[in-house]
Amino acid sequence: MTTIPSVIVDPHTPEPVPARVGRSARPWLWMSIAAAVIAAAGSIVGLAAVGSIYGRETAAFVDQAIAQDIVNLAVVAPAIIVLALSARRGSLNAYLAWLGAMAFTVYNYVIYTLSIHVGPLFLAWVAVLGLSLYALIGGLAALDPRSVGARFVSAPRRAVGWFLIVIALLFGTLWLTDIVPALLSGQVPAAARDLGLPANPVHVLDLAFYLPAAFTAGLLLLRNDAEGYVLAPALLGFLTLTGLPIMVTPFVAGQRGDPPGWAVLAPITVVTIVSIGLLIRLLSANREPAGPILEVAEPGSR
Repeated sequence: MTTIPSVIVDPHTPEPVPARVGRSARPWLWMSIAAAVIAAAGSIVGLAAVGSIYGRETAAFVDQAIAQDIVNLAVVAPAIIVLALSARRGSLNAYLAWLGAMAFTVYNYVIYTLSIHVGPLFLAWVAVLGLSLYALIGGLAALDPRSVGARFVSAPRRAVGWFLIVIALLFGTLWLTDIVPALLSGQVPAAARDLGLPANPVHVLDLAFYLPAAFTAGLLLLRNDAEGYVLAPALLGFLTLTGLPIMVTPFVAGQRGDPPGWAVLAPITVVTIVSIGLLIRLLSANREPAGPILEVAEPGSR
């Protein structure tokens, strides 16, 4: 099986730049749709049977889980389906945003599978995690960064690059101010203690994966490296989606009679709005050619 490259025009070169896809993107897009359907079904069950699904978790954890299920059902799952279908028709903007939604899904279902007691939805969550992870890896492998970068020659790379670097440094510092004093005193960090966990999975995933990726993508954009134009939209999309359940959680907590923690709402709202604005500006700089960047070969084609 081979893929048929489409052609884009780079204004700095006299020859068209082939927009190659390393291998067919179609399996990864359909895989993500399957993950979204399972995730939506799981969120419906979670919201309908909170006690059965989250009954052994702390109140703070349950509030966050309900908020996450609301956002999964109302925003993330529908977005994945729409973006995957749009990407299948050849939209690079949809494809890059889809990568961010898949990164968000992988991130959150690591937390679902490893931090919540095993229960009726455990295997469904494992399925979502596996499908999303393979879709994300395959989706990244299907893009040619050079071709993507050539379509963003007028992108606001410095604004986006510095934003990602600042976010990485800011949240890295914030998490370490919780972790380091706890380590020095032999205590469990407060964020983990509130969730009734030995460690906060957000700390682990952010410090090990997301924040280094955001910092690296920011540097790549500042250097005008093509890989930055693949990573940055996905990371901005991830950051946008991550802010939504955090913003919903205080309202859920208030409805359930728990301390709402309103203090987090203003800063997270600002970060989310800035992320959305930069994502729109970045994707608006895409010089869409006449043909699609994602050409999916039919089975058996040569």
